[in-house]
Amino acid sequence: MDAARRFRLSAEPIEIAPLHARLRHPAAGACATFEGWVRDHHDGRAVRGLRYEAYAALAEAEGERIVAAAIARFGLKAALCVHRTGELAVGDLAVWVGVASAHRAAAFEACRAIIDEIKRDVPIWKHERYAEGDAGWLHPDEGEG
Repeated sequence: MDAARRFRLSAEPIEIAPLHARLRHPAAGACATFEGWVRDHHDGRAVRGLRYEAYAALAEAEGERIVAAAIARFGLKAALCVHRTGELAVGDLAVWVGVASAHRAAAFEACRAIIDEIKRDVPIWKHERYAEGDAGWLHPDEGEG
C-alpha cells in the first residue's frame, strides 16, 4: 500500500502485518482493528462465495475521504483500510480496518465509524453465489449490523 494512501482496493489477499506495522506511532497507546470475513450465509440462505466489484476511482477517493475524516474527528495517530475486490471464498478476508490513537476509546469508536461509513458510502457491490445455484447483487451494507 502506498505510504501516502490510507484506503485502497485490492484484487489480491490482504496482508495484515505490513498494514499493522504502518499503524505504529510513538504517541499511540491503543490500536483497534476490524476484519470482515466472507461468511457462509446471508438472510437465511447458504452462501458458497462472492465477488466484490467497485467503481474504483470513486471508491478510492471516497474511502480516502472517510479515513482522513476519522483521523481528524477522533485525533488518530494513524488509520488504514483495505477492501477486497474480485472472487472470494467463504472464510476469506474481505475488508480490514486498523487505527492507532492515544487512548482505547477513540480507537474503538474510530474503527467502528470507519467500517460503518465505508460500507454505507463507498461504491462497492457484492455478488453472492448461493448453494441453490442462483446468485444476487447486494450493496455490502445489506444484512450487516
